[in-house]
Amino acid sequence: MKQYRLPILMLAVFEAVAITLWLTKDNVFYLFNFSYIGVAISLGMLLFIKKYIHARRVVQLLVGLYMLVYLGLVCQENMQIEGFWYYLFTGAFEAATIHYAVAKIFGPLIFGRGWCGYACWTAMLLDFLPFKESNSPRRKLGWIRYVMFAASLIFVSALFLAKVGNIERIMFWAFVIGNIAYYGISIVLAFAFKDNRAFCKYICPITVFLKPMSYFSLIRIKCDKEKCISCGKCRRVCPMNVDMTDNSRKRENGTECILCMECKRNCPKDAL
Repeated sequence: MKQYRLPILMLAVFEAVAITLWLTKDNVFYLFNFSYIGVAISLGMLLFIKKYIHARRVVQLLVGLYMLVYLGLVCQENMQIEGFWYYLFTGAFEAATIHYAVAKIFGPLIFGRGWCGYACWTAMLLDFLPFKESNSPRRKLGWIRYVMFAASLIFVSALFLAKVGNIERIMFWAFVIGNIAYYGISIVLAFAFKDNRAFCKYICPITVFLKPMSYFSLIRIKCDKEKCISCGKCRRVCPMNVDMTDNSRKRENGTECILCMECKRNCPKDAL
């Protein structure tokens, strides 16, 4: 049963959140929403344990399409960072604010950047592109994420300060247009840098929340030094350029591990 501890833990965490929000908000939607996501993630972990090669992709599609199509387009909720600012300014702890609290602010204290590897609807598409291994050196473009973060805050603040009418409708179209722009930019960057995850490394504003919280993540990939033969394969297959052979929290690009498990799956000595 030891190998099943992680999926059971993940399901328990999401069920706890689901039940707590259902009872406190008196809205059964939260029970369905977080139970669905928890079951999808746990299913992916079980498939990984069973060595199914596309386990993570299954979770990406189940969660990513649910959030993009159902929550975003059908329910017309802006699940991007603009939606977070919108609900924050209105003082409502629901929709995007709850999503950010669980998945991107406090959740990473448990599962790090797991959101990026298993649920992000932008990365869901990017991981189907051909440049799965990042062999190009890191570029000094990380500052762009902070510009994007500030721009989203300024955009929503301006709408409230100008007392623009029907802001909720504007938020929906911001979600649609923003996603189209994100997909376009991320695909162009992937081909320009030959790196599927270039957008995640340099542009994505959500990482402003994710990176500092992921530093303290409980769920981490560690290296068994006695088994490791320093072949470097884990570094080559890691899409985020993380040095998995270093067990310290200060390891290179340590806050960018998306728990994709490519390093573990490709380790010839099962040292990870």
